[in-house]
Amino acid sequence: MTKWVYTFGGGRAEGDSALKEILGSKGAGLAEMSALGLPVPPGFTISTEICRHFLATESAFPPELEQQVASALDGIGKVAGHRFGDTEHPLLVSVRSGAAASMPGMMDTVLNLGLNDETVEGLARVSGDRRFAFDSYRRFIQMYGDVVLGLDHSVFEEKLEDYKLERGFTLDSDLDAGDWQAVCDLFKALVADELEIPFPQAPQEQLWGAISAVIRSWNNPRAKAYRRINNLPEGGGTAVTVQAMVFGNLGETSATGVAFTRHPSTGENILWGEYLPNAQGEDVVSGMRTPQDLTEVARRETGSELPSMEAAMPAVFAEFHAVCAALEKHHRDVLDLEFTIERGRLWMLQARPAKRTIHAALKTAVDMAHEGLITRAEAVARIDPRTLEQLLHPTIDPESSGDIFARGLPASPGAASGTVVFTSEEAEIARTQGRKVILVRVETSPEDVHGMHAARGILTTRGGMTSHAAVVARGMGKPCVSGAGTIRVDFHAGTMSAGGRTIQRGDMITIDGGTGQVLLGAVPLREPELSGAFAELMEWADTFRTLKIRTNVDTPSDARAARGFGAEGIGLCRTEHMFFDARRIVAVREMILAETHAARAEALAKLLPMQRSDFASLFEIMSGLPVTIRLLDPPLHEFLPKGEAEIAELAAVMGISPAKIRASTHALSEANPMLGHRGVRLAISFPEIVEMQARAILEAALDVADETGTPVDLEIMVPLIAGKPELDLVNSHIRAAEALVRKIHGRAPAYQLGTMIELPRAALAAGELAKSATFFSFGTNDLTQTTFGISRDDAATYLNTYLAKGILPHDPFASIDREGVGELIRIACERGRATRPDLKLGVCGEHGGDPASIHFFAEINLDYVSCSPFRVPVARLAAAQAALQNRDKANSASPLPTPPTAPPDR
Repeated sequence: MTKWVYTFGGGRAEGDSALKEILGSKGAGLAEMSALGLPVPPGFTISTEICRHFLATESAFPPELEQQVASALDGIGKVAGHRFGDTEHPLLVSVRSGAAASMPGMMDTVLNLGLNDETVEGLARVSGDRRFAFDSYRRFIQMYGDVVLGLDHSVFEEKLEDYKLERGFTLDSDLDAGDWQAVCDLFKALVADELEIPFPQAPQEQLWGAISAVIRSWNNPRAKAYRRINNLPEGGGTAVTVQAMVFGNLGETSATGVAFTRHPSTGENILWGEYLPNAQGEDVVSGMRTPQDLTEVARRETGSELPSMEAAMPAVFAEFHAVCAALEKHHRDVLDLEFTIERGRLWMLQARPAKRTIHAALKTAVDMAHEGLITRAEAVARIDPRTLEQLLHPTIDPESSGDIFARGLPASPGAASGTVVFTSEEAEIARTQGRKVILVRVETSPEDVHGMHAARGILTTRGGMTSHAAVVARGMGKPCVSGAGTIRVDFHAGTMSAGGRTIQRGDMITIDGGTGQVLLGAVPLREPELSGAFAELMEWADTFRTLKIRTNVDTPSDARAARGFGAEGIGLCRTEHMFFDARRIVAVREMILAETHAARAEALAKLLPMQRSDFASLFEIMSGLPVTIRLLDPPLHEFLPKGEAEIAELAAVMGISPAKIRASTHALSEANPMLGHRGVRLAISFPEIVEMQARAILEAALDVADETGTPVDLEIMVPLIAGKPELDLVNSHIRAAEALVRKIHGRAPAYQLGTMIELPRAALAAGELAKSATFFSFGTNDLTQTTFGISRDDAATYLNTYLAKGILPHDPFASIDREGVGELIRIACERGRATRPDLKLGVCGEHGGDPASIHFFAEINLDYVSCSPFRVPVARLAAAQAALQNRDKANSASPLPTPPTAPPDR
C-alpha cells in the first residue's frame, strides 16, 4: 500500500528534511525537530502527492488515505493523552499547508479544529477557563467559515464589532465567557443564514473539509501570484500537516511568537523576533495586535515599554534560546521559528530556512563560512543570484533633510519615493502606466501580494516586524515600513493623517525601510556601496566560475558602473544608441535622407569624429579587457523625426520641404521592421555606413593604445547574419576601412571579426560561418523571436495565457527555451567549433543575466555571457553556482573516489 501519511511527535518521526519534496518545508521541519527530541506537539503530514492526486481527479482522495489518517489521528491522541472528538477531554488540531518551497501566508490554515457545541464544554472543564474555550470556539467558527465554507472573515468581524458596540465594549479582552458564548451563537446563525446550512458539528466532517480546503488553496489567486513572482513551479503541490493544538491564549503564563536565529534584515548574529502573551499565532502574523520584543536588547532599541519575553518569562526564554542555538547548528542555516508557550511549557511549531533580506543573506552566509558551519562553496550556493539586484536599491541621502510625517518599524531595508495609493489594484494600474507608487494599507494580507509586487514600497499602520507586509516585502526586496500606528487611513476619502497633517491619494511620499521613517515629498536618495560581505562572497564566487562575465553598454557611465560590478569586458556595444544623442541626430537624419553618395558621405563625415570619441571612451574604461562593437542594427526609420516640429526643424537644416521628409519617412516604414531592412542588410545596402563605423572603431583603438600603452582587445560584430556570403561582403568593407586607416596612420590595430547568431538559419549554418568568423555572440532576444515566430513587444497578451495554461513553463524571453532556442545554440556551438576549434562563444541577449539561462550556457561550455551592468553581479554568482553544480555532477558520476586534499573552499 502506498504511504501517504507520515507521523511525528513523542521524540520520533517517520520523515526528515530529506523528504522535503514529499512533506513540504513545514512537515519536514517538524519531523526533523521531533527526531531531535525537541518539544513538538504530535501530528502527521499528508504528502504533496495527495495534493496532486486531489487536484488532478477533481477533488477525489485515494481510498486508503482515510484509514491512514484515522490511524495517525489515533497516534496523536496516544501521545497527547486525549482523543479527537471526545466530549470530555477533546483533542483539537490545526490543519496547515506546506509546500516544498516556503510560501508564507499564501495558502490556508485552520486552527482549533474539533470544537463543537459539546467538545467546547469539555475544553472549558479541562482547561478550567470557560472564557478561553468559547474564545477558541468563535475563532474556529470564523476561520472554518472563511477557509472551508467560503464566508468572508469580514462578515464575522462586522458581527463581532456590532456586538461590542451594542454593549459598550472597545477591546476583545472586554468580553467574558458569556459574551464569547453569545458570539459563537451569532456566528453559527450567520453561517446558517448566509449559506443555508448548519455549521458542521461532526469533527471528522470538519477535518476532511479543512484538508480539502487547504489543498485547494494551492491554486488560490494569491498563491499562484506568489509562485509566478518568485519563479516557483506550479506542479509541486502542498503537503497538509495536522497537528495537536497547543494554546498560547491560556492566560499570562502562555504566549505565542515568531523568531529568527539571526536578524533577518541585517544578518547580525543575535536572536531576534516577537511574541504576544495570551494569544494565538494568528494574532502575531495578522498584524491585528502589535507584538512585544523577545529580548531586552531589542526592547531597548525599539523604546518599547512592554516587557520582553526575556524579562517576563526568563526560564522559558532560556530554554527557547538553547533550542534556537541547537537548531541552527543542526541545520547550518538561519531559521524562522514559530513557538507557543502553554502555561509555562515551550512547544516548537515550525523550523524552516528564514526569509531574509539580501544584506542579511550575504552576511550570514559569509559569517557561517568563517565560523566553520558551512564551506565557502556552500556559502556561494546559498544566495539566490536574482536577489543581488536588491542591493542596488537606494537609501536616503544622509546629507538631505526630510520632513518626517510619521514613524513606524523598519521592516525591510531600502528607500523609495512614490505617489500614494491605497489599494493593490491602484498599484497594478500605476505600474502599467509607468508611475512609481507607495502602497499604503492598514495591514496587508496575502490578497495584496500583486499590489506589493507592483509598488516601489509598502507602508502599513499596523503589524510588527514579522507581519505579512514585513515578511513578503523582505522576500521581494521592497522597502517596507510597518506598524506606523500614528497614521490614520480613510480609504473612502483617499487620505491618511498624522500629527494634524493629511496626505491625499496621489501625493508624493518617501519611505525609509531602514529607519522606519515616512517623509513628505521625494527625498534625495543615495546609491549603495557594494562592499563587505557582498565583496567577499563575490570574490569566492569568482574562484569557482568558469564563464566570463561581460556587459552590454554603450555609454561611459554604464561602462564604469559595469566595471565596478566586476564586468570582464563589453560583450555588446550597440552603436545605434549613440546616434540618438540630441547633438548628432540631425546628422544621422541627413545621412539617412541623402539622395546621393556624396551627400551621404558628407553627413557621415560629421558622424565620424563623434563615433571615434564614443569608442575611445569605452576602450579607455575597459583598458585591457575585450570590447565587442556591433555595427548599426535597427531599421533606419527609427531615427527619423516623428512630430511636425522635428520635421520642420530638419527640413530647415537640410533645405528641403517638410513634405519630402514625410514622404521619405513613409517610404522607409515597414510592416514588420524587426524582420526587415536592418542589421547586415543595411550594411550591404549602404556600405559607406560600415566603412565610417569601422574607421571610427579602428582609429579610436589606435588613439587609446597610444595614450595608455595597452593595445585594445577589439572585436567587431556584424548583426543579423543569415549566411557566410553576407559576412564576407561586409568584411570586405571593414577591410577597406582598415586599408584607409593604414594609409593615413601607417598602421592599424588588430581585431577579430565575428557575428551575432540571431536567426535559426545562422545557427544551422554555423559551420560555414566559422570559416570567416572568429567568434559568435548569440543574440538570444532575436533568436527567441525568430525561433518562436513571435514578437516580444506584442506577445504579452497571449504569453500570459500560455503560462497560465501550462503550455509554456516560463516566459521564453525571460529564461532560455532549452528545447528549441537552446537546441539551436547547442547545434551552432558544435558545428562552429568543428570548423574552428578555438571559436569564441558568448551570449549578449537578455538571457545573459538570467540565472537559469546561465546554468544552461555553462552546461554547453560557452566562454562568456554579457548582460546589463546592474545584472553583472547576478551573472557572476549564477555562473559560480553553475560551475559548482557541474562539478558536483561530475564528482558523483566518477567511479573513482576523489583523493583527499585540503579543502580549497575554506
